[in-house]
Amino acid sequence: MRPMQTDAGLRHCLAASGAIGWGLPVFPMSLRSLVSRVVLTVVLFVTVVRAADLQRAVVVVPNGLSPRGRVAIDMLVDEVEKRSRLRWPVVTEWPKDGTAVVAVGPVAALDALAGIHAAGLKAGKFAEGPEGYRLAVRTGQGGPATFVLGNDDRGILFGVGRLIRELRLEPGKASIDDALDVATAPKYPLRGHQLGYRPKCNSYDAWDLPVWEQYIRDLAIFGCNAIELIPPRSDDDADSPHFPRPPLEMMIGMSAIADKYGLDVWIWYPAMDSDYADPKTVEFALREWGDVFRKLPRVDVVFVPGGDPGHTAPATLMALLARQSDNLRKHHPKARIWVSPQSFDNQWLGDFLSGLGRDQPDWLGGVVFGPQVRIDIADLRARVPARYPIRNYPDITHSRQCQYPVADWDVAFALTEGRECINPRPMAEATIFRGTQPGTIGFLSYSEGCNDDVNKFVWSGLGWDPDAPVRGILREYARAFVGDRFAVDFAEGLMALERNWSGSLLANAGVETTLAQFQSMERAVPPGTLRNWRFQQALFRAHYDAYTRRRLIYETDLEARANERLGRAEAGETLLALADAERILDRALTERPAPELRARILSLGEALFQSISMQLDTARYKAIAPDRGASLDTLDYPLNNRTWLKERFAKIRAMKSEPERLTAIRAVVGWTNPGPGGFYDDPGNPALQPHVVRGAGFDADPGSFRSARANFEEDLVVDEPDEKPDGARRIAWCDHMESMYDAPFTMRYEGLEAGRKYRLRVVYGGDNPKRRMRLVANGGIEIHPYITRPFPYAPIEFDIPEAATRGGTLKLDWTGEQGLGGNGRFCQVSEVWLLKVPAEK
Repeated sequence: MRPMQTDAGLRHCLAASGAIGWGLPVFPMSLRSLVSRVVLTVVLFVTVVRAADLQRAVVVVPNGLSPRGRVAIDMLVDEVEKRSRLRWPVVTEWPKDGTAVVAVGPVAALDALAGIHAAGLKAGKFAEGPEGYRLAVRTGQGGPATFVLGNDDRGILFGVGRLIRELRLEPGKASIDDALDVATAPKYPLRGHQLGYRPKCNSYDAWDLPVWEQYIRDLAIFGCNAIELIPPRSDDDADSPHFPRPPLEMMIGMSAIADKYGLDVWIWYPAMDSDYADPKTVEFALREWGDVFRKLPRVDVVFVPGGDPGHTAPATLMALLARQSDNLRKHHPKARIWVSPQSFDNQWLGDFLSGLGRDQPDWLGGVVFGPQVRIDIADLRARVPARYPIRNYPDITHSRQCQYPVADWDVAFALTEGRECINPRPMAEATIFRGTQPGTIGFLSYSEGCNDDVNKFVWSGLGWDPDAPVRGILREYARAFVGDRFAVDFAEGLMALERNWSGSLLANAGVETTLAQFQSMERAVPPGTLRNWRFQQALFRAHYDAYTRRRLIYETDLEARANERLGRAEAGETLLALADAERILDRALTERPAPELRARILSLGEALFQSISMQLDTARYKAIAPDRGASLDTLDYPLNNRTWLKERFAKIRAMKSEPERLTAIRAVVGWTNPGPGGFYDDPGNPALQPHVVRGAGFDADPGSFRSARANFEEDLVVDEPDEKPDGARRIAWCDHMESMYDAPFTMRYEGLEAGRKYRLRVVYGGDNPKRRMRLVANGGIEIHPYITRPFPYAPIEFDIPEAATRGGTLKLDWTGEQGLGGNGRFCQVSEVWLLKVPAEK
């Protein structure tokens, strides 16, 4: 019997059939999967869409088109030319020779603009409301005609953006589905993103005005109608080595760009001075803010966060903002002030809400829900007077220690890719959107750079249509920014990158598949796409994820080998066993795995600095800090307990007797062993948390107001323990499970032996070691009162009263101090042992 065709042969067959052109990944496969692909290929060819040829199209506009309508036309012609090398002429009269037409204008100009197609278009459906548009293609009478009819100037702009997303463009070619007919208006009236020109950002601080205009244009193509700027003085350094111009000059330029496209301009303006009860401080703030307001060509809203940064009591803050509202309206008469209760403790939140209900100031435009608000958005909506709209301010840029950390993220990713890495999270962002947007007027997202680019477009797409399929948004994103030929492949690749981050990395073999898919795309795309920063970002992540997994597998095995050697240690050879184990662990430094992946990651880091100014390390690219997007700084951070073990080895070597050293070695090897009848949990590790009570979970409670969630320590492990004053940490101390604000973190044990004594050993980790915690069993038996966590982190033990386990079930509830403000991360647990105490003889 002849053997099955090789993968190369299958590639040839599928390429000949056109399957590869449709974006199907090609890997070694079974006969069954081959048959499935052939069937899919046949279906794809049967359902192929007919296209109207727009290669020689002209753009027809009505006489008297508004200036912002003209800007939309310029955007259309420019963006088509970038993608196709075709520059469509713009005319005011229909051609008489059957030339394809793209007609753009207001709905009110339909009769003059549509000619012989007017009656047919009128018979169709139009979307009512601001910013709506009709996009329709007609054939059969003369050449093909594509119509963009906007309800207003923004409708024209967003209709043109939708046209750009629908066009099939490649060099020398342009076409569109000839059956396309869409009438739509946005669900949410506010859809925007914060674009902060400041040193803290991982790329924005290096962008000059042409880059900003292109990015704002990109956002507008997907229906974004607002941007949020940051003033020259915020919680940042005054300067950045990347700044191409001073902050106020850039702010003025960005305001002008937004105004050119007719987009709203918000300012995130923190009130950071220490005492606004002091009239001199208030007068200084009025002068400083007023100077900014006076110089900006457009301001629609000033949003003042209640905290993060800032710390002013609500009554004093509101008095300041009343003055600033008058100050603002001197220069921008229609502009409004908005405020958020971020970082307020329970007392201040109550004062803010009661004052709002009592005074209901006319100058206030609305209330913002953002990070560090201690109640959820539905509760805030219920407690804020109905006259004030609610704006969402979601953190889409951070992956840990944030409003919405990656659910069940592997600690290996948290330690390496870090808090502000390239983070396409399309399905998670859709979950957050759909769980938080109802009851609001929309959103302006919190962003620190282009690392969250995909997330911005997911939010923009859902802000227009909350029911839009995420995969469809990604395909439009890929078609618009990577090209029609690879739209499906790239969109599926972005989905795969999110799946890379789901659950245990050791068990996730899909990471290698994702890498292979992107490497296949890399070989196939044209040179221009290789220089495309969005494509480079995805390539970087695919390589970084795979490199991290290979290191994790390798270093996990090294630690297992080192522990195996220590486990064989006998009296008289402890020092030799320690030396052998240390040599095994150090192979992670001397014999690194996957050097080819590491080299490619470094080269992509350089490419991203050149293409879009991403600062992926602190030394070479001058990122402000490792956790501000500098993922290359942490590329080789240890993924096992090497640093902690070597620190312990040094202490064991200093012990005076061989029996003492042997006992210490056995304690290291058996660290997680709870002994007969005992239990061990690493609560922050999804694979080692059998007794954790998760609560509602991410899908129902993305902000974790009613759910425990995994999170990670702010300070990372280092190779040299003397670089950290608190010493090296176990990997289990770098993750933890936490509850937010006043909610408890709960663990539950069943099947305990009645009448036996148990003892609890616990490590309280986390990034808020100064916050005190309390532990109660079964709802009323106090195991310990509020205590400060031991620091440096180390295990502590408590007896469990027999009354708590008498029924065979034990419920443990940890709580942080109640009523506090800030980030809410007060109750954090890293390791838990429930030990059965041996019976007394």
